[in-house]
Amino acid sequence: MQTRPDSPPHLQPDQQVVLFDGECPLCHRLVRFLLRADRQRVLRLATVQSPAGQDLLRWAGLPTDNFNTIAWIHDRQLQVRSEAFFAILAQLGWPWRMLSILRLFPLGLRDGVYNGVAKNRYRWFGTLPAGSALPGAQEPGRYLSGGQGGGE
Repeated sequence: MQTRPDSPPHLQPDQQVVLFDGECPLCHRLVRFLLRADRQRVLRLATVQSPAGQDLLRWAGLPTDNFNTIAWIHDRQLQVRSEAFFAILAQLGWPWRMLSILRLFPLGLRDGVYNGVAKNRYRWFGTLPAGSALPGAQEPGRYLSGGQGGGE
């Protein structure tokens, strides 16, 4: 886990956000799952293509033009790849938290698998057409203000 000295833009204290690729069908499936499973509505969302997403990527020191991972930001904490996935699952509670047992696998192996899927996601799943609606876009408060760019 990385901890940054300054607060992330667009987030209120104790808010958390999931940054995802708004043009990726696999990412959209994950977001649809998160919207259903996050019954407490603690997770906010932003596409990496949106102005808020771009600001958060810059804050995190992540690439803004070739983004190939999911990121989770909470307060000043940043997680990417498999660690972000597990941090997100931890917010969902039972039974999803149970998947944390997969953390027993070495980080290099987990991130290797993650990177392989991320690298091939467009080839395997295609890309969404411009103007595709984002999952949960109609639900107030789910996306950060200005966090819905890209796949809209």
